[in-house]
Amino acid sequence: MRPPARRLLLALVSALLLCSGLACGPGRGFGKRRHPKKLTPLAYKQFIPNVAEKTLGASGRYEGKITRNSERFKELTPNYNPDIIFKDEENTGADRLMTQRCKDKLNALAISVMNQWPGVKLRVTEGWDEDGHHSEESLHYEGRAVDITTSDRDRGKYGMLARLAVEAGFDWVYYESKAHIHCSVKAENSVAAKSGGCFPGSATVHLEQGGTKPVRDLRPGDRVLAADDRGRLLYSDFLAFLDRDDRAKKVFYVIETREPRERLLLTPAHLLFVAPHNDSAAAGDAVAPPGRSAPGPRALFASRVRPGQRVYVAAERGGALTLLPAAVHSVTLREEAAGAYAPLTAQGTILVDRVLTSCYAVLEEHRWAHWAFAPFRLAHALRGALTLAPGDGGGGGGRAPGVAGPPAAGGVHWYAQLLYHIGTWLLDSEALHPLGLAAAAPS
Repeated sequence: MRPPARRLLLALVSALLLCSGLACGPGRGFGKRRHPKKLTPLAYKQFIPNVAEKTLGASGRYEGKITRNSERFKELTPNYNPDIIFKDEENTGADRLMTQRCKDKLNALAISVMNQWPGVKLRVTEGWDEDGHHSEESLHYEGRAVDITTSDRDRGKYGMLARLAVEAGFDWVYYESKAHIHCSVKAENSVAAKSGGCFPGSATVHLEQGGTKPVRDLRPGDRVLAADDRGRLLYSDFLAFLDRDDRAKKVFYVIETREPRERLLLTPAHLLFVAPHNDSAAAGDAVAPPGRSAPGPRALFASRVRPGQRVYVAAERGGALTLLPAAVHSVTLREEAAGAYAPLTAQGTILVDRVLTSCYAVLEEHRWAHWAFAPFRLAHALRGALTLAPGDGGGGGGRAPGVAGPPAAGGVHWYAQLLYHIGTWLLDSEALHPLGLAAAAPS
């Protein structure tokens, strides 16, 4: 390793050690232990998320009643957790039967209840319904819903019980009655349960060496079209897939513009840059999106983009690609079975099908997400500097710029999973997209 490379390594290691010292040392540094966040009880008749239960943003559509004789009965699993009291008034064990997802959330809630009120247990009054006691298309018929109370039946605790259910990860929680809290989850095989923040595999990106490539074929070493924080187009290194599922079947939002005419498919929790309402730039005028000071462009969840808002697209002007605002003409939903891919670039942005998007999802704060990935980018840069250091003869396994590496591994990236778990600890659940929560959690 040549002296400049050694000096670079020493500087980076020293910086990391300094950061560690600041984090772990005494005083009011950023390593100070965080106090548990204050939980706010739900109000009577309040539900979270604030959408209808059987919609994409909550527990998803009803998929049909499950009976003991149906093929789907094998989807239900009994819950014999001794820390949960099951009313089981039918004396058939039906209230103990539920989907695995429902069981996992219920068991997590049981722990929270005992921690919140020592000596008190979680009580389930209604689970899977095989007798038709609920309204038509109730998720109780699929083992995806439970009605709960505390074992002491103290109604003064029910508002906080509902909040604990939200924190435990139920996809929809409703303070439905003075006598109980209603909770439900997405279906095990639900498209909505695996939405995350991705693009279909057939979506394309522009390469520095010319031409386009499907997102599914990206490899480390590829350089793709992106934009900096002043809206200038540039080529940025593709680093990794934050999520990759070659066989996924997902629901995508279809964002279409007319001038220029483009169409982008992305999942509801993914971030898309939208121009401010008071932006005086007309379609056809170059803009400076992500980094301009307020009231500049903002990153919105795809599920919040509406017709009439303007996104940023790449178009030919004077023989060169330029970033331009384009009004959204329509927003629709479409189910695709082309796989799902979430590419990460060093810049944190990427143009997919010529539309500028963030590389991030779940949290509606592009800058926060990009900052959170700084250690990952630093490690990637350090590894590249070491493996490609002059004089090493390439023996370190490095690749020359522009030489693509092997295919990226499938699944959710470990660093993205780590940030998700940190985010759920530091942030209120309302700050995270409800579909992103299900997707980021390991299955």
